[in-house]
Amino acid sequence: MKAWVLVGHGPAKSAFELRDLREPVPGPGEVAIRAEAFGLNFADVMARQGLYQDCPPLPAVIGYEAVGRISALGDGVEGFSIGQRVAALTRFGGYGQVAVTSAMGVVAIPEDMPVGTAAALATQYGTAYYCAEEMARLFPGDHVLVQAAAGGVGTALVQLAKRRGCIVYGTAGSDTKLEYLRGLGVDHPINYRTADFEKTVRGIVGDRGLDVVFDSIGGQSVRKGMRLLGSGGRIVCYGAAAMSGGKNPIKMLGVAAGFGLLSPIPLLQQSQGIIGVNMLRIADNRPETLRRVLRAVTDLVLDGTLSPKTGEEFAEHELPLAHEKLASRGTTGKLVVHWS
Repeated sequence: MKAWVLVGHGPAKSAFELRDLREPVPGPGEVAIRAEAFGLNFADVMARQGLYQDCPPLPAVIGYEAVGRISALGDGVEGFSIGQRVAALTRFGGYGQVAVTSAMGVVAIPEDMPVGTAAALATQYGTAYYCAEEMARLFPGDHVLVQAAAGGVGTALVQLAKRRGCIVYGTAGSDTKLEYLRGLGVDHPINYRTADFEKTVRGIVGDRGLDVVFDSIGGQSVRKGMRLLGSGGRIVCYGAAAMSGGKNPIKMLGVAAGFGLLSPIPLLQQSQGIIGVNMLRIADNRPETLRRVLRAVTDLVLDGTLSPKTGEEFAEHELPLAHEKLASRGTTGKLVVHWS
């Protein structure tokens, strides 16, 4: 099979090689999927830049999701059949024509579901659902801030918050993205490049404060978000995009320092919470939770409640181009790479 292999850190054109590899074989409880396409996530960019600690030793086939048909079943797998079309969360290996993953991270999808929609289910919409529905619990009238709201997880969080009747604040880095956010129903789009989001949000919400902040940026963004929380507020952190751009020790220390020092005392006084989310850990240690989340997200997409947005789609040889576009933060929706 063909697979894009991460062979080094740096620009995508030199960091990846398209190689012929032996097809992986599913073990007990696993399935093999012959992929028609795979999606990209910002964690992939962090891995390419050498900033993602969970990345396997190089050379490695990375990637968190695959869309295709089941080609083999491991011992003990029930509820799936050879040839069935599925979307799956992969614990790496997603950049291969055949990916092997736990059956707990696989969900059946209709024949007519667009590839971009299916690719968004596992990682982006699964992460968003777990954050919003299982960790934060949104309620009508809640004031909710979504950082990087035009991204894949951000788009899903906005849709989930609006579904619950929340007042949504969303940050993005261009006027084009602000228009995109308005189309999603964001009540208060904020261009973080031209305005301080903390001052802007405070000017709107006042002393009441926010109920929930979803943060994928890290560093000072988290500290500002904490200051915006009202009593009973909680911040959910699921990324550290501020560290992207390569292994610059000074920058990385600056981002780490930007988080500030957290103590439980003010959290107790204000009845506030800070929550970290890493879906790999959920997949590893709470597979039943992962299966529940994926099935719930798929049902919400199938009934039209959620609507994943597909961004650009690329041919297999355009993987480096797709990676650089994602890293530039100039994209919206799910980026997908098709196998020929």
